[in-house]
Amino acid sequence: MSAYLIFDINVDDAEAFGVYAADIPKFVKKHGGEYRALGGNVEILEGDWRPHRVVIIEFPSTNLAKQFLHDPDAQPLIAIRHSSAISKIILVEGCAARL
Repeated sequence: MSAYLIFDINVDDAEAFGVYAADIPKFVKKHGGEYRALGGNVEILEGDWRPHRVVIIEFPSTNLAKQFLHDPDAQPLIAIRHSSAISKIILVEGCAARL
């Protein structure tokens, strides 16, 4: 069953974050992930959530999504994200059947 990592990222250091953003896609691909949204315009339709930069990545499973986040080779890049931005991340399971 598909799983989605949903990021809300508030970038503090654009130059450092750019290093992360340029190199992390190879790790997304390594774990079978595909970008579904990548920082496009956000329109608030209901509620008080005010996300900054939204990124949605689809993975074939929750296990692969977690493997991506914990990939030892990706940790230096993830450390750059942690030092250059404030990130909120959730993992959501997809639907077993298309509705």
